[in-house]
This record gives sequence, C-alpha cells and structure tokens, in this order.
Amino acid sequence: MMTGLIFTRVEMVSAQIKNPLKKKVDKGLNKLEDGIGNLLKKDKGKESDKEGKQTEQEQAQEQVQATEVKQTGAAEGSGKQTSGVGLTWSKYDFVPGDKIIFEDNLLNEENGEFPSRWDLVQGTVENAQFGGDNIIMFRGGAPTIIPYLKNPEIDYLPEVFTIEFDFYTNNRNSFTVFFLDRKNQRQAGQSSLSINHKQMSLGMASSYLPNNASTENKWAHIAIAYTNGKMKAYIDETRLINIPHLELNPTGVSLHVYAASDNYQFFIKNFRLAEGGVKYYDRFLQDGKIVSNGIRFDTGKSTLRPESMGVLNEIFKMLSEHPEVKVSIEGHTDNVGDNDLNQKLSEERAEAVRKQLVSMGINADRLTSKGLGESKPVNTSDTPEGKAENRRVEFVKM
Repeated sequence: MMTGLIFTRVEMVSAQIKNPLKKKVDKGLNKLEDGIGNLLKKDKGKESDKEGKQTEQEQAQEQVQATEVKQTGAAEGSGKQTSGVGLTWSKYDFVPGDKIIFEDNLLNEENGEFPSRWDLVQGTVENAQFGGDNIIMFRGGAPTIIPYLKNPEIDYLPEVFTIEFDFYTNNRNSFTVFFLDRKNQRQAGQSSLSINHKQMSLGMASSYLPNNASTENKWAHIAIAYTNGKMKAYIDETRLINIPHLELNPTGVSLHVYAASDNYQFFIKNFRLAEGGVKYYDRFLQDGKIVSNGIRFDTGKSTLRPESMGVLNEIFKMLSEHPEVKVSIEGHTDNVGDNDLNQKLSEERAEAVRKQLVSMGINADRLTSKGLGESKPVNTSDTPEGKAENRRVEFVKM
C-alpha cells in the first residue's frame, strides 16, 4: 500500500469515489488544494425530468485520492436516464452476442482490492466506488489487466464475438483494448483499439465523435463487434470504426492504460465478452424464438437502458419486414433476490419492451408480454456468466 501521498475525494450530489487508501494530511495540504482547486469545474445542467434535460449537480472537495472527477449526470449518451427520458440511439445497430464467455458486474467486490475476476499483467488496478457503483480503477504503472480464464494461452475468441463495457475518463489520454492476452499469448503482431473521450483508432482507421461531442467526465458505453474478420466499434450510439478485413486474428483481450496515474485515472464497469450468433430472423425460423441478453435495464427496475436499442432496432426491423409475425415477449431473471419480486420484475420488463416496440410503430395486436421470473433458467446460477444468460428477454413466435 502506498504511503506519503495526499488523496483528494470529489463528492457530488449523486456520485462519489471511495477508496480505502490512508489519508495523510500535512503542511503541504493547502498548496495541493490551491493547485487542484483551480482545475475543478462545476457543470450545471437545467433540471427538468419532463423534458429529459441534464440534472444540475454541484461538486465539493475533500481529501481521499489525488484525482479530480466530475460527472454530468444523465446527459444523452451517458448510459444514464432520468425519469421521463425516452430511449434514443434509433440508428444504433450493435447487437451483442448471446453466449457469454466472460462477464464482470463487480458484485461482492471489496473496495481497494484487486478485481477478483481479472488477472494483472502490470501496474496498479483496484476496485473502487463511484456514484454508488462498484468500478475498476486504473491507477498507475501503465496498468494492464486480462480476464481470469482457464487455459488463457489458447485462442478463446470465436469467429463472431462482441465486447461491451462502460468507460469513464476525466482526461484526454487513451484507453487501449488489445485483442491479445498480453500475459499468456504470444504472436508476431497484435491489433488494438484506442479510445479516448471523443475518438477511436484502430490501425489506420480513426474517427471522431460528430459535432465536436465528447464523453469526458461522464460514462460512455463502449461496444465492439467482430464477425469473421470484420470489426466495428462504437462510443454510445455512434459507430466510429468499421474495418472490413482486420489484418490480425484476435485471440484474447487485454485492457491497458499507458498514462494512468493518481492524477489521471480511468474507470470501467459492466464488462462483457460474448460469442455472437445467427441473424435474428434465421434464428426465429429455426428455433421459433429469439433469445436476447442484450436488452438492458437499470438494476432492479424495468427502465430500459439506451444500449438496448441495438437489439430493439433489429427486432423492429424484423417485425416490420414480416408483418405476419406475432410474438410473445417473455421476461426472465436470475435467482438473486426474492422469487415473488423477480416474478413481478420480469413481468414489468417484458411489458416495457412491448411498449417500446409499439412506440416505434409495431401494431399492439401483434405483441403480448408476460414474465416468468427465475422459473426457467437456461444456465447455472453459480457463475456471473450463468446469471447473465438467465437474465434475458425472449421473443417467442405465436
């Protein structure tokens, strides 16, 4: 554990970072506060739930860790919603894989410890809390982590896979996803995707968010899709990378930040690696249903998250192209919590999906909804991956 450092905590109305590192207050504290105080900015948004505008937040300082973090609340593209905000991302075409290879929702993690579902290649990486959520914090030493898997030396990435995580940065340096396990796998070259607050780069491909947009100081949803040599990558609803033929074969995953430090930290949460599947309509004809783990809700609620729109846009497209199709929308949960509450939650989530498709233009007569709670698991509930596959929405042919 590092000593002799002064750490700064920035507390917000709805978000704060907690870290168990010891505080040491000495005579240099005032000088440090003067220096970083000039950097701290206050973001104010006009508070209006009805109009879906950004909520006003004011920030105040305390000493816990040497970083400055500000969060804009529920701005568009942050992955957060306030009451009354409708789903956006109407052109979002990312559809996550349906067979989960690795997932970390950071449940039951101890603050200040190394994240238990990962392995360390180098640097300093710790669990922390931000805005009431558990997060992974990249602190320093050019930190690099890899999923902790059995037989990591083999190529564990299939020909069709997706990667998703939520990303937060309070500076302009890059976060890198290597498509190689940098501890256990060796090959002549390695492909990597660099991400910062407004740009993505992969080899010669590089794109900025339109209209000078930025995700700095707010959560952004990162999505990556690989299909038989073709790779796409997104920041929130915007696709920035579209490579038809990736030169190197992806074999694993490493997350790396060269410039991380106690002054410039990077945070991620909700990491998921999944294997893709066949197209929705082909699956519908073959199996009589579509099973989706890509429709996301706020924890313990039936509020649809914007990243659900990739799946919903594809379902809408299929139903629009095949007007004879009628479906029963069926919600399922994992076995965490009370059975009766899970039953009620699954019903509310299925109904939320039905209402969203109706609002998009599908005739209500073609859709029904029901919840089945935790009664029909498709996988074990002993692992995070199994729980994630059990939390699903099915579109069943009627």
